[in-house]
Amino acid sequence: MGIKIVRFEHKQKEQWGVVSGDQILLLSGTYQSLAGFLEHGKEEARAINAQDNTESVSLNEVTILSPVTKPARIICQGVNYSEHRSETGMEAARAPFNMIFSKADSSLCGATSEIVRPRDVKLLDYELELGLVIGTEISEASDITDENLHLYIAGLVIVNDVSARDVQLSQGQWLKGKSYRTFCPTGPYLYLLDKDELPLIHDLDLKLWVNDELRQSANSNQLLYKPAETLIELSEIMDLSPGDLIVTGTAGGVALSLTPQVMELLSNMAIPYQQKLNLLEEGQLISGKYLKDGDVIRCQIKSANGVIDLGEQISKVVPSKGKTLVNS
Repeated sequence: MGIKIVRFEHKQKEQWGVVSGDQILLLSGTYQSLAGFLEHGKEEARAINAQDNTESVSLNEVTILSPVTKPARIICQGVNYSEHRSETGMEAARAPFNMIFSKADSSLCGATSEIVRPRDVKLLDYELELGLVIGTEISEASDITDENLHLYIAGLVIVNDVSARDVQLSQGQWLKGKSYRTFCPTGPYLYLLDKDELPLIHDLDLKLWVNDELRQSANSNQLLYKPAETLIELSEIMDLSPGDLIVTGTAGGVALSLTPQVMELLSNMAIPYQQKLNLLEEGQLISGKYLKDGDVIRCQIKSANGVIDLGEQISKVVPSKGKTLVNS
């Protein structure tokens, strides 16, 4: 059975540990990054459960940090569920290509961190996604299958791909619209997979609530481009390193809802930016589903049989204290 790894702050000190019930069993090693933990700390973490008299601390006494640390590549898959494709004005069927984009690693934050809404962003959206943590160096085209996937993926995390739709879609800038600081709540746990648990990657339930209203509910078996084939494609394009994060796409139920006609207009480079922004705001704000200051987002990912449980994210939206210009 896999184990839950947590990175946390306790008494102004960052540490790593293994979650056991409501306790954290402390690891003796000091790891400055997730890559460092994967290289030097995994074996201690797997062995610690069998040891007696291990020093521990209560989960309630610590501040949970993101298990994914800087520097890290954050590579994302877009519109990778049929229902989400439909609500964004696209055909529901699998596209002939895998849509790939990235987020800045400075957007990483913990599972209970506040999400800071930039001052000029009105269309703040949520996207619950399954995150895959890379476990080995990938520097050439690789033959990756479901059978050898355990050699490439170290573990799983919950990711909320928070998105400023007014930036992403009116400007056509996905990196910018998804990379504001705090726009990538990750964790609380890194679930280190056992080899025999790999098939469960294709049968995980994803659920997201906003103010206790269930907004997103899906299963990872609905992914259009699966983890193995996505990693094959990425290996043909770029290098990946231990601790990098692959974010596999969000399901239906986000605040965004576009018709094919509106999507076509937003994709037209000849239409001025301000006209696109006005079109978006007029059509989107009436739903009342976009995140507002004070909203609380709760996320869970777990297998139906209870073997894999990635924990729970609880994030509150707060306003920015500084001036942010989305068109700067």
